[in-house]
Amino acid sequence: MKDKRVLVVSSEVVPYLPENELSTTSFEAAKMIHGKGGQTRIFMPRYGLINERRHQLHEVIRLSGMNLVINDMDMPLIIKVASIPKERMQVYFIDNDEYFKRKALFSDEDNKLFSDNDERAIFFAKGVVETVKKLNWSPDIIHVHGWMASLLPLYIKEFYKNDPLFTDSKIVTSLYNNGFEGSLSKDFSKKIMFDNIDASKIETISNPNYTNILINAVENSDAVIKASENLPDDLLEYLKTSDKPVLDYFPIEEFDNAYTEFYLNSVL
Repeated sequence: MKDKRVLVVSSEVVPYLPENELSTTSFEAAKMIHGKGGQTRIFMPRYGLINERRHQLHEVIRLSGMNLVINDMDMPLIIKVASIPKERMQVYFIDNDEYFKRKALFSDEDNKLFSDNDERAIFFAKGVVETVKKLNWSPDIIHVHGWMASLLPLYIKEFYKNDPLFTDSKIVTSLYNNGFEGSLSKDFSKKIMFDNIDASKIETISNPNYTNILINAVENSDAVIKASENLPDDLLEYLKTSDKPVLDYFPIEEFDNAYTEFYLNSVL
């Protein structure tokens, strides 16, 4: 992995959020790449429950300041950055007061999904790409973790398909069993189509439940990793019909060589 550039984009990353399979695996994957001489950039949303003072987040003025158009609304993009202690890895936080200031991840105190989770996902995907463009950093691999990040493959393959920065980038999506009950807004597809993405590219998320959103990510990825030992049955059934390279599940303490070989032999 020496000198390979890997963009790690995750819904959750330790130590900024509590440990779970997703937050820990995405961190360990980045750490593994970094330890093998690769270059990493980690991106995640700046949820309001992240303690900025404790983790020493600071705004990057030169990267902030643009507006992203989400469903015909101008939404300011704020970029913050921090360094993971002892690892010398930078984490970039996609922020917007309207979408990410609230002190929760995806649902309210009654466990009801936020009505704008669809717009938050669109904003996050576009915010990551626009920030990477400002950094002028062309990744060899883009590794996506978590459903909040799962629109990134679609947007890179469609909305940003003519951007030379990503021409040679390969997209890997890791699939986790940490979904949500129910569906996101029924207008999700319309909001994506506002960005001139053809309806044929988002048929799978006409019903935007957890599995369908991940299936769309897989459709627009170059390879897939089973990051949880158990995955939803309908997602597993879909993978059987896919021609994408798939890496089976490996526990964190064993995935070092498996991920490296998969990157080098099946992705690049």
